[in-house]
Amino acid sequence: MRISPFAILLACLSTLLTVPRSGAADFTPEPGFTLLFNGKNLDGWQTAKTATPEPLEGKTEAFGGRFKVVDGTLVYDPSVKGNLYIETTREFAKDVHIKLDFNAGPKCNNDFFLRGTKFDIIPGTKETKNVKEGEWLTLEIIVQGDKVEHKIGGETVRTSKASAPSSRFMLRAEFGAIQIRNIRVKE
Repeated sequence: MRISPFAILLACLSTLLTVPRSGAADFTPEPGFTLLFNGKNLDGWQTAKTATPEPLEGKTEAFGGRFKVVDGTLVYDPSVKGNLYIETTREFAKDVHIKLDFNAGPKCNNDFFLRGTKFDIIPGTKETKNVKEGEWLTLEIIVQGDKVEHKIGGETVRTSKASAPSSRFMLRAEFGAIQIRNIRVKE
C-alpha cells in the first residue's frame, strides 16, 4: 500500500493541531504562590521613580513601549531609551519569596529591587556568571527577617541584609534586552 505525501502532511498537521500548547499565559504557580504578573497586561503595576506614579491597570505597555507585554511575557525594548522603572502596587513588609523566569538578551544590564536590595542581571559577572544570553532561568528573591537571598537556577548567588522594612517589588530597565515571565510571590 502506497501512502501519498499529501496524506502524510495531513496526518502531521492534525497531530500538531491536537497537541496542547503551553505558554506563559498557561502557567500555574507552585502551591502557596500567586501571580504578580498575569501575562496579559500590567494590572497590579505602576510607573516608579516619577513625580507621580501612573497606574498601569489594563495597559500592555509603559514608557512608550520600554516595558511591554508580548505573548505572556514582559519584554524590555532596548530601542526605547531611558533608565526607567515599574513596580508593584502592592507593598511587601514581611517574609516574602518572589520567583520569576527571565531570559537575558543582548547587552542586558537590568535590575530587580526588593526591601532595599538591588540585584543586577548582567550575564557573565560574578553573581550571574552562569547566565547566558537567550537562556531561560529562574531568579528567586527570598526575604526572611532582614536576610535577603538571591538564587539563580536554585543556586544561591548572593545573600545580603535588607535595608528597608518594606517595599514594593521594582523592575528597572537600564540597558539592553530582557524578557520576564511567571512573576509570582509567596508571603
